[in-house]
Formats: sequence, structure tokens, C-alpha cells
Amino acid sequence: MKPLLIVDGYNVIGAWREAEKHQWTLDESRDRLMHQLEDYSGYAGEDVVLVFDGYQSDRKIRTEEQYGSLTLVFTCHGETADSYIERLVAQTPKYRTVRVATSDGLEQSQVLSTGATRLTSRELLRELKQQRTTGLEAHKHQNLGRKHNLAGRLPQDTLQVLEKLRRG
Repeated sequence: MKPLLIVDGYNVIGAWREAEKHQWTLDESRDRLMHQLEDYSGYAGEDVVLVFDGYQSDRKIRTEEQYGSLTLVFTCHGETADSYIERLVAQTPKYRTVRVATSDGLEQSQVLSTGATRLTSRELLRELKQQRTTGLEAHKHQNLGRKHNLAGRLPQDTLQVLEKLRRG
């Protein structure tokens, strides 16, 4: 079973210096964070749940959308992201590795008491940046030695069989 990373979305956006520097709107910050976490889940091999607080919104129901191994959650009116995260951690089997990214001290204590580990928002942002850099470097090195024709992408044994067929 893949490890699980649960992210308190607004908490991370609040700690994101790049969003502040570029003066991204809240919608743009949410979208960018979602896309970065979607990439991260592919590189890191983790399931990710990104939770946005709908406590003071007009949302009548909680919404959950799936994007590959990323689940995007908007809580409903009256439900905090913290309460959703606490419930999700409590419902996750003990044998599954769970990490929660939040800078909320009370939430961190609650998460640690249930057996999950915690990351601060800044630690997560640093990890996202590092994982992306590492993943891009690995992808570049993987493709450096390959030729840009069909023969460069085939396994050696297949090339030998085809060469025998060609020579008759």
C-alpha cells in the first residue's frame, strides 16, 4: 500500500513565499499547489489528499475529486480541514504510513498522537521543490543515452532478432 500524504491546503498556501512574492490570487495558488502535489505524487509514489477548508463557505456538501493519485477535498460549511484530516488519519489503517503537512501546532499534536508523522508547511514546500528537481534530473539522465529513432528505444534482444530477419 502506498504511503499517504495529507495536506492542509490553506495552511501551506499561507506559508508559501513564492505565492506571496508573485501575488498569486487564492484560486491561482490553489491550482498551482494542486498541480505541484499531483506531480509530486507521481515522482514520490505517494497518494496525496489535499484538503481545503470550507468552514466559513457556503458549500452545502463536501466535495472530493480524484486526479490520478491526488484527491482534492473541499470541506462543507461548518467543517474545518483540521477535523476532516483528524478523522481521515484515525480511519487509516495503522500499517499504512501517513504524513500530515500543516503548520498548525494543535493539529500537529493531534496527528502525532494518532501515529502519523507531521511536516510543517515549509518542509513540504521544500520537499516538493527538491523532489521536482531530482525527478527532472533523473528523467534527463534516463533519456541522454537514447537515440531518437526506433532502434534506440528497442531492447537489445529485439534488435538482434530484427537484424537476423533483415539479413535473411
